[in-house]
Amino acid sequence: MAPEIIRLEKISKHYHVGSEIVKALQEVGITINKNEFVAMMGPSGSGKSTLMNMLGCLDTPTSGHYFLNGMDVSKMTDNELAEVRNKEIGFIFQTFNLLPRSIALENVMLPLIYAGVPKHERIRRAEETLASVQLADRMHHRPNELSGGQRQRVAVARALVNKPSLILADEPTGNLDSKTSVEIITLLEEIHQMGNTIVLVTHEEDIAEHAHRIIRLRDGKVEEDKANEKIITFTKPELVNG
Repeated sequence: MAPEIIRLEKISKHYHVGSEIVKALQEVGITINKNEFVAMMGPSGSGKSTLMNMLGCLDTPTSGHYFLNGMDVSKMTDNELAEVRNKEIGFIFQTFNLLPRSIALENVMLPLIYAGVPKHERIRRAEETLASVQLADRMHHRPNELSGGQRQRVAVARALVNKPSLILADEPTGNLDSKTSVEIITLLEEIHQMGNTIVLVTHEEDIAEHAHRIIRLRDGKVEEDKANEKIITFTKPELVNG
């Protein structure tokens, strides 16, 4: 059996809004193993964004424990969480979150700078990762010189460059047309096939159907967690330039 990457034990998150307490997550328990491809779904207010922030070490729970690669990160300080995020987690966002004045190569190198990797090694690894997402000929272009699909591939390369334990993709096709969405989900499939663990948050059923397991949230609780028996895959992807 594959080793465990994520274990959530009775994770709750409560917010104070005026005199009210909002229970965004209520005793959520989830285990995700290495090389799983998991989609998280749920209506607005279901808790999926709060849970994604928790998995990404961007927030800490009100109660419960979150183990990432065996480390209990639920009680860590902000500085400790920042270090874990940089070493263990690669983020892919709906809005790309690229630095507009930096070329693709510099955007991908950013996590390596925070990790203290020497400059020559940063350049080598960033070039190699951009080539792996079919952007070898675009690495010296700024984001405004790239299509939406190319910008998302830069974001994917940035998420991969540190060789993280976990890839978190938050609505990665949300700002893309249907053709480019196919390109990006195909790329995520390839990343998964290389041995990476992916957690994908999406509200699109056709995107979730590419995952091997689908977790559905409602009212801050896990409503359903089951294997996807109708996995959609693109066996011969033809990546386009957007």
